[in-house]
Amino acid sequence: MKKMKYTSTILKTVLLVFIFISCENKNPNIIKSGVDELESLELGHPIDKNQMKYNDTIYVPIYSNIYVTRVNQKCLLAATLSIRNTSYSDSLFVTKIDYFNTEGVLVKNYLHNSISLPPMASINYVIEKEDDTGGSGANFIVELSGKNKHVKPIIQAIMIGENGTNQGFAFSTDGYSIKRSKDIE
Repeated sequence: MKKMKYTSTILKTVLLVFIFISCENKNPNIIKSGVDELESLELGHPIDKNQMKYNDTIYVPIYSNIYVTRVNQKCLLAATLSIRNTSYSDSLFVTKIDYFNTEGVLVKNYLHNSISLPPMASINYVIEKEDDTGGSGANFIVELSGKNKHVKPIIQAIMIGENGTNQGFAFSTDGYSIKRSKDIE
């Protein structure tokens, strides 16, 4: 009888741990300390636009799913938006990250405040595989600024998926400038 109670207690404990883990925050940007590393980069104040010599708006194609068979069976993909500051000495300011679906409808604003991205630093935003709100024609619009007009950031998206038990694939897309301001002397 004691053995059955002990076994029952262990099973209940394992079940509770499993339930707790399942309800855990699934935000991929949260690091183990419980801090959202992307929010920690946000500035508490607006940037001084008069000091900015570089301003650009970047369009980044994203694929939340792709069609993989003749009968248009969809394969869901995980996607990562990667923003990289290639400067050795100058910070890059990210002022907007908006995610749009195939129909051009805004799905999510990722920034509350501008981010200061230090020299040679990178940030990533993850769209999880189960999030199919973007569809096959999703995209990000990223707005950037810098005090140096020669800043050359790299903005890409990496998608990864699987089709079957042993068939994985990954591919990337590059961001394209759609509205660069004229260089300010």
